[in-house]
Amino acid sequence: MRKKIICFTVWFMMVNCFIAQSTAYSAEPNKNEEYDKLMSLYKKVETITTIPWYVFAAVDQYERNVRHSRRDIPKANGLIEIYIKPEVWSGPINPNINDTDPRTIGLFGGIGQDGNGDQKADPNNDEDVLYTFANYLQKYGTNIDNIRIGLWNYYKRDKAVGLILGHMKLYKKYGTLDLDKHAFPIPRGYNFTYHNTWGDARGWGGRRIHEGTDIFANYGVPVRSTCYGVVEMKGWNRYGGWRVGIRDIDNTYHYFAHLNGFADGLKTGQVVEPGQLIGSVGSSGYGPPGTSGKFPPHLHYGLYKDNGRTEWSFDPYPHLKAWERAERKKK
Repeated sequence: MRKKIICFTVWFMMVNCFIAQSTAYSAEPNKNEEYDKLMSLYKKVETITTIPWYVFAAVDQYERNVRHSRRDIPKANGLIEIYIKPEVWSGPINPNINDTDPRTIGLFGGIGQDGNGDQKADPNNDEDVLYTFANYLQKYGTNIDNIRIGLWNYYKRDKAVGLILGHMKLYKKYGTLDLDKHAFPIPRGYNFTYHNTWGDARGWGGRRIHEGTDIFANYGVPVRSTCYGVVEMKGWNRYGGWRVGIRDIDNTYHYFAHLNGFADGLKTGQVVEPGQLIGSVGSSGYGPPGTSGKFPPHLHYGLYKDNGRTEWSFDPYPHLKAWERAERKKK
């Protein structure tokens, strides 16, 4: 009886392992298929409006991240995740908030449009939603300066416009939607150690919590970008010393602090990619510019998420472990 139980257990584990592996292998094709469908939609509306596809991709990605990090916005019913409020879609004085007739929507000042030619302006239809947003932007013009004005008038938030413009840079440069790869910040072959220190108490400069993970390494050890992103911040901070901030395609801010120096030519607004050199490990900070040596050399690495309203810190340790394991497997 005991042998039967053991055999069944082994068989059950093998089946589960096979299912898990099958799921892992099938995830990538599904993801690529989704990217292909999205790109097809962006390109179609680009042809109609002459607004570059990467503008739609950037807005859609920004809103996708916002939707996934908040509970007050309903989940998308399709691939396009641009959220247009019902009263904006149908019109602020429209008695029918669920109106899908383009004629009455226009009559009541709504922006909803028919993008697929079925005579309906359906806020749950991908083509209608994308064409509606494109039509809104087109009223301001099709060059980037005019698009920037249109984005500000729509979101009324400088941060939102800045993030979308950053996403546009990334999509335009790489010409693909597949920009979610990551790298561990310290290259293989160097000695380093780290533990989960997010949330620990800190006292210098007033009581606060530690908003990151400390990776201890020797002075001068290379520090790399962990993502595809845009350098949003570079310079001195009295807490973080010489530091770099990079914004990725998921609206996440990657913060690298206590650096010994920066990579040659690194500047704000620059596009970087996973594994690209951005600086080196140091012990700068806790004082005026140039202060160094108040603690052992290490990289402080933090992650911050923007949800369209505010930004908050979250624990980078699980992500660092996952990226480290992934790089070990590559070898």
